Amino acid sequence: MESFRGKYAENTRQALLETAGQLFAHRDYADLSAEELVRAAGLTRGALYHHFDGKRGLFEAVVDDWESRAAQRIRAAIESASAPFDRVDRGVEEFLNVCAEPDYRHIVLLQGPIGLGWQRWRELDQRHLGSLIVQAVRNLLEAGLIRPHPAELIAGAFYGALTELSLLITDSDDPHQARSRAEALVHDLLGGLATGATEKGPAGSE
Repeated sequence: MESFRGKYAENTRQALLETAGQLFAHRDYADLSAEELVRAAGLTRGALYHHFDGKRGLFEAVVDDWESRAAQRIRAAIESASAPFDRVDRGVEEFLNVCAEPDYRHIVLLQGPIGLGWQRWRELDQRHLGSLIVQAVRNLLEAGLIRPHPAELIAGAFYGALTELSLLITDSDDPHQARSRAEALVHDLLGGLATGATEKGPAGSE
């Protein structure tokens, strides 16, 4: 009986999460009511409040889920290369690919700060993406490929730059062009830190 109840609870939670993800991908946070969300999932308001404590909690879970899946994609891209600069290049490329995708842009980048508030949205973003940036920076420092500034300082600077670039991509009339320009800019910024040691740096730096 406990196993059945647990499975039912998980299925209910997943149904709410998936339905909300589909709706929030095309609708603004403020325009969707709790009633509409549960009706679309074929559930009750009681189920919503039991699992997520309301619309905001459900939306936070949706954003967290999208951020988690984005981080998995970026991590896989990073791990597909062995050289430190190549790993960074692939990670940045995948990050910007994610940011240019309409559903991610709408849910995470556009509606996320509105529905959750800037501080909470930033906390979720850092939880999933911050550690990837710090590790990438440490790998470059350990290989002697970038100048020896504190790892956390470099990571913070690039996290801030990537965050702002992602929001600019969201606001752009041509997200794919904005994404391409953002990638070129990140390569130039990172190239400015390159020491010229052994491995070839981004954007032709030696």
